[in-house]
Amino acid sequence: MNLRLEQVAVRYGRREVVSPCDLMVDEGEWLGVIGPNGAGKSSLLKAICGLVSCRGSVVAGDIDLLALSPRDRAKVVAVVPQAPIVPDDMTVVDYVLLGRTAYAGRFGLTSRRDRAVVSGVVDELDLGRFTGRRLGELSGGERQRVVLARALAQEAPILVLDEPTSALDIGHQQQALELVARLRGERRLTVLSAMHDLTLAGTYADRLALLDDGAVVAHGTPVEVLTAERVGAVFRVCVSVDVDPDDGAVIVVPRRGFPATDPSLAEA
Repeated sequence: MNLRLEQVAVRYGRREVVSPCDLMVDEGEWLGVIGPNGAGKSSLLKAICGLVSCRGSVVAGDIDLLALSPRDRAKVVAVVPQAPIVPDDMTVVDYVLLGRTAYAGRFGLTSRRDRAVVSGVVDELDLGRFTGRRLGELSGGERQRVVLARALAQEAPILVLDEPTSALDIGHQQQALELVARLRGERRLTVLSAMHDLTLAGTYADRLALLDDGAVVAHGTPVEVLTAERVGAVFRVCVSVDVDPDDGAVIVVPRRGFPATDPSLAEA
Protein backbone atom coordinates (compact mmCIF):
# COMPACT_ATOMS: atom_id res chain seq x y z
CA MET A 1 0.00 0.00 0.00
CA ASN A 2 1.42 3.38 -0.94
CA LEU A 3 1.45 6.42 1.33
CA ARG A 4 0.92 10.01 0.27
CA LEU A 5 1.51 13.14 2.34
CA GLU A 6 0.18 16.44 1.03
CA GLN A 7 1.02 19.71 2.79
CA VAL A 8 1.46 17.94 6.12
CA ALA A 9 2.51 20.34 8.87
CA VAL A 10 2.84 20.01 12.64
CA ARG A 11 2.64 22.82 15.17
CA TYR A 12 3.19 22.73 18.93
CA GLY A 13 1.54 25.85 20.24
CA ARG A 14 2.92 28.76 18.25
CA ARG A 15 5.96 26.86 17.04
CA GLU A 16 5.80 25.06 13.70
CA VAL A 17 8.04 22.00 14.01
CA VAL A 18 7.23 20.53 10.58
CA SER A 19 6.65 22.91 7.68
CA PRO A 20 4.08 21.90 5.02
CA CYS A 21 5.62 19.02 3.09
CA ASP A 22 4.65 16.63 0.30
CA LEU A 23 6.03 13.09 0.24
CA MET A 24 5.10 9.91 -1.61
CA VAL A 25 6.17 6.39 -0.60
CA ASP A 26 5.36 3.63 -3.07
CA GLU A 27 4.11 0.22 -2.02
CA GLY A 28 7.03 -1.92 -0.86
CA GLU A 29 9.42 1.06 -0.75
CA TRP A 30 11.62 2.10 2.20
CA LEU A 31 11.82 5.84 2.88
CA GLY A 32 14.41 6.97 5.41
CA VAL A 33 13.74 10.26 7.22
CA ILE A 34 16.99 11.87 8.34
CA GLY A 35 18.12 15.16 9.81
CA PRO A 36 19.75 16.74 12.88
CA ASN A 37 18.25 16.51 16.36
CA GLY A 38 15.17 18.70 16.51
CA ALA A 39 14.71 18.72 12.73
CA GLY A 40 11.16 17.34 13.00
CA LYS A 41 11.71 13.66 12.10
CA SER A 42 9.79 12.13 15.00
CA SER A 43 7.03 14.74 14.78
CA LEU A 44 6.48 13.93 11.11
CA LEU A 45 6.24 10.21 11.83
CA LYS A 46 3.89 10.82 14.76
CA ALA A 47 1.64 12.86 12.49
CA ILE A 48 1.45 9.96 10.04
CA CYS A 49 0.55 7.61 12.88
CA GLY A 50 -2.07 9.94 14.34
CA LEU A 51 -0.10 10.48 17.56
CA VAL A 52 0.00 14.27 17.14
CA SER A 53 -2.43 16.55 15.37
CA CYS A 54 -1.41 17.97 12.02
CA ARG A 55 -2.65 19.92 9.05
CA GLY A 56 -2.74 18.51 5.54
CA SER A 57 -3.58 15.10 4.15
CA VAL A 58 -2.20 11.63 4.95
CA VAL A 59 -3.55 8.96 2.60
CA ALA A 60 -2.67 5.25 2.49
CA GLY A 61 -3.89 3.75 -0.77
CA ASP A 62 -7.30 5.41 -0.89
CA ILE A 63 -7.73 5.57 2.90
CA ASP A 64 -7.68 8.91 4.73
CA LEU A 65 -5.60 7.98 7.78
CA LEU A 66 -6.45 11.17 9.66
CA ALA A 67 -10.15 10.27 9.56
CA LEU A 68 -9.68 6.82 11.11
CA SER A 69 -10.12 5.81 14.72
CA PRO A 70 -6.95 4.62 16.48
CA ARG A 71 -8.27 1.05 16.26
CA ASP A 72 -8.82 1.19 12.49
CA ARG A 73 -5.57 3.08 11.90
CA ALA A 74 -3.66 0.28 13.66
CA LYS A 75 -4.85 -2.09 10.93
CA VAL A 76 -3.12 0.08 8.31
CA VAL A 77 -0.04 1.49 10.09
CA ALA A 78 2.10 -0.36 12.62
CA VAL A 79 4.55 1.65 14.72
CA VAL A 80 7.83 0.79 16.40
CA PRO A 81 8.37 3.83 18.67
CA GLN A 82 11.73 5.25 19.68
CA ALA A 83 11.18 4.40 23.35
CA PRO A 84 8.55 1.63 23.50
CA ILE A 85 6.92 0.74 26.81
CA VAL A 86 8.13 -2.78 27.52
CA PRO A 87 6.88 -4.08 30.91
CA ASP A 88 9.63 -6.19 32.47
CA ASP A 89 7.20 -8.66 34.03
CA MET A 90 5.18 -9.37 30.87
CA THR A 91 5.92 -12.53 28.89
CA VAL A 92 7.04 -12.33 25.28
CA VAL A 93 3.92 -14.04 23.91
CA ASP A 94 1.57 -11.77 25.90
CA TYR A 95 3.43 -8.70 24.67
CA VAL A 96 3.26 -9.79 21.02
CA LEU A 97 -0.46 -10.50 21.47
CA LEU A 98 -0.94 -6.79 22.18
CA GLY A 99 -0.40 -6.31 18.45
CA ARG A 100 -3.80 -7.97 17.92
CA THR A 101 -5.67 -5.41 20.05
CA ALA A 102 -7.23 -3.77 17.00
CA TYR A 103 -8.84 -7.10 16.08
CA ALA A 104 -10.01 -8.08 19.56
CA GLY A 105 -13.66 -8.98 20.03
CA ARG A 106 -16.24 -7.22 22.15
CA PHE A 107 -14.80 -8.41 25.44
CA GLY A 108 -11.16 -8.14 24.38
CA LEU A 109 -10.73 -11.89 24.03
CA THR A 110 -8.15 -13.29 21.64
CA SER A 111 -9.36 -15.57 18.88
CA ARG A 112 -7.84 -18.64 17.26
CA ARG A 113 -6.88 -16.38 14.36
CA ASP A 114 -5.06 -13.97 16.73
CA ARG A 115 -3.09 -16.79 18.29
CA ALA A 116 -2.21 -18.20 14.87
CA VAL A 117 -0.91 -14.82 13.68
CA VAL A 118 1.20 -14.37 16.81
CA SER A 119 2.58 -17.89 16.50
CA GLY A 120 3.54 -17.23 12.89
CA VAL A 121 5.28 -13.95 13.74
CA VAL A 122 7.14 -15.54 16.66
CA ASP A 123 8.41 -18.29 14.36
CA GLU A 124 9.29 -15.79 11.61
CA LEU A 125 11.45 -13.75 13.99
CA ASP A 126 12.98 -16.82 15.66
CA LEU A 127 11.49 -15.97 19.05
CA GLY A 128 10.06 -19.39 19.84
CA ARG A 129 12.53 -20.12 22.63
CA PHE A 130 11.62 -16.84 24.35
CA THR A 131 7.80 -17.02 24.35
CA GLY A 132 7.47 -17.93 28.03
CA ARG A 133 10.25 -15.65 29.22
CA ARG A 134 9.63 -12.22 30.71
CA LEU A 135 10.74 -9.14 28.81
CA GLY A 136 13.00 -8.00 31.64
CA GLU A 137 15.11 -11.12 31.14
CA LEU A 138 15.95 -10.33 27.50
CA SER A 139 18.90 -8.49 25.99
CA GLY A 140 18.43 -5.20 24.15
CA GLY A 141 18.57 -6.86 20.76
CA GLU A 142 16.09 -9.55 21.80
CA ARG A 143 13.67 -6.97 23.19
CA GLN A 144 13.88 -5.01 19.95
CA ARG A 145 12.89 -8.13 18.01
CA VAL A 146 9.92 -8.60 20.33
CA VAL A 147 8.81 -4.98 19.79
CA LEU A 148 9.03 -5.53 16.04
CA ALA A 149 7.06 -8.77 16.43
CA ARG A 150 4.26 -6.90 18.17
CA ALA A 151 4.12 -4.42 15.27
CA LEU A 152 4.09 -7.20 12.67
CA ALA A 153 1.28 -8.97 14.51
CA GLN A 154 -0.93 -6.04 13.51
CA GLU A 155 -0.71 -7.25 9.89
CA ALA A 156 -0.59 -3.63 8.74
CA PRO A 157 0.78 -2.92 5.24
CA ILE A 158 2.73 0.15 6.42
CA LEU A 159 5.50 -0.06 9.04
CA VAL A 160 6.80 3.08 10.75
CA LEU A 161 10.07 2.89 12.69
CA ASP A 162 11.19 5.80 14.87
CA GLU A 163 14.93 5.41 15.53
CA PRO A 164 14.64 1.61 15.74
CA THR A 165 18.34 1.04 16.42
CA SER A 166 19.24 3.99 18.66
CA ALA A 167 19.71 1.84 21.79
CA LEU A 168 21.51 -1.04 20.07
CA ASP A 169 25.17 -1.82 19.48
CA ILE A 170 26.48 -2.04 15.93
CA GLY A 171 25.87 -5.79 15.64
CA HIS A 172 22.28 -5.63 16.84
CA GLN A 173 21.68 -2.55 14.67
CA GLN A 174 22.58 -4.50 11.56
CA GLN A 175 20.59 -7.54 12.66
CA ALA A 176 17.47 -5.45 13.27
CA LEU A 177 17.69 -3.64 9.93
CA GLU A 178 18.46 -6.83 8.01
CA LEU A 179 15.35 -8.32 9.59
CA VAL A 180 13.23 -5.35 8.49
CA ALA A 181 14.71 -5.57 4.99
CA ARG A 182 13.87 -9.27 4.74
CA LEU A 183 10.33 -8.86 6.05
CA ARG A 184 9.75 -5.92 3.74
CA GLY A 185 10.50 -8.14 0.79
CA GLU A 186 8.48 -11.08 2.04
CA ARG A 187 5.43 -9.06 3.08
CA ARG A 188 5.64 -6.24 0.54
CA LEU A 189 5.69 -3.76 3.43
CA THR A 190 5.92 -0.02 2.91
CA VAL A 191 8.52 1.22 5.44
CA LEU A 192 9.23 4.66 6.87
CA SER A 193 12.06 5.05 9.34
CA ALA A 194 13.62 7.97 11.15
CA MET A 195 17.34 7.29 11.54
CA HIS A 196 20.29 9.11 13.08
CA ASP A 197 23.01 7.01 11.45
CA LEU A 198 23.42 8.32 7.92
CA THR A 199 25.41 5.32 6.72
CA LEU A 200 22.72 2.90 7.90
CA ALA A 201 20.08 5.09 6.26
CA GLY A 202 22.09 5.20 3.05
CA THR A 203 22.53 1.42 3.14
CA TYR A 204 18.96 0.26 3.75
CA ALA A 205 16.56 2.93 2.49
CA ASP A 206 15.55 3.22 -1.16
CA ARG A 207 15.03 6.97 -0.84
CA LEU A 208 15.77 9.60 1.81
CA ALA A 209 13.96 12.72 2.96
CA LEU A 210 16.34 15.15 4.67
CA LEU A 211 14.75 17.51 7.19
CA ASP A 212 16.34 20.64 8.58
CA ASP A 213 14.52 22.97 10.95
CA GLY A 214 11.21 21.30 10.11
CA ALA A 215 11.50 21.55 6.34
CA VAL A 216 12.33 18.89 3.74
CA VAL A 217 15.48 20.31 2.16
CA ALA A 218 16.38 17.30 0.01
CA HIS A 219 14.55 14.21 -1.24
CA GLY A 220 15.80 11.43 -3.48
CA THR A 221 18.06 8.40 -3.57
CA PRO A 222 20.80 8.13 -0.93
CA VAL A 223 23.42 9.03 -3.56
CA GLU A 224 21.47 12.14 -4.50
CA VAL A 225 20.78 13.30 -0.93
CA LEU A 226 23.93 12.34 0.97
CA THR A 227 26.55 14.57 -0.62
CA ALA A 228 29.45 15.74 1.52
CA GLU A 229 28.50 19.38 0.90
CA ARG A 230 24.86 18.93 1.90
CA VAL A 231 25.59 16.79 4.96
CA GLY A 232 28.20 19.30 6.06
CA ALA A 233 25.82 22.24 5.68
CA VAL A 234 22.83 20.63 7.44
CA PHE A 235 24.64 18.80 10.24
CA ARG A 236 27.46 21.36 10.66
CA VAL A 237 30.07 18.64 10.32
CA CYS A 238 33.04 17.80 8.13
CA VAL A 239 32.56 14.47 6.31
CA SER A 240 33.54 12.51 3.25
CA VAL A 241 31.01 10.39 1.37
CA ASP A 242 31.82 7.19 -0.49
CA VAL A 243 29.63 4.81 -2.47
CA ASP A 244 30.22 1.08 -2.19
CA PRO A 245 30.84 -0.16 -5.75
CA ASP A 246 29.32 -3.58 -4.98
CA ASP A 247 25.91 -2.72 -3.52
CA GLY A 248 25.63 1.06 -3.93
CA ALA A 249 25.48 1.72 -0.18
CA VAL A 250 26.38 5.28 0.77
CA ILE A 251 29.04 5.54 3.48
CA VAL A 252 29.35 8.80 5.43
CA VAL A 253 32.68 9.15 7.24
CA PRO A 254 33.39 11.98 9.76
CA ARG A 255 36.61 13.89 9.09
CA ARG A 256 38.61 16.34 11.11
CA GLY A 257 38.27 19.92 9.97
CA PHE A 258 35.83 22.81 9.83
CA PRO A 259 32.28 22.02 8.72
CA ALA A 260 30.50 23.78 5.92
CA THR A 261 28.59 26.81 7.20
CA ASP A 262 26.79 28.08 4.10
CA PRO A 263 23.06 27.16 4.59
CA SER A 264 22.45 27.48 0.84
CA LEU A 265 24.43 24.27 0.33
CA ALA A 266 21.64 22.32 2.05
CA GLU A 267 19.38 22.80 -0.97
CA ALA A 268 22.11 22.65 -3.60
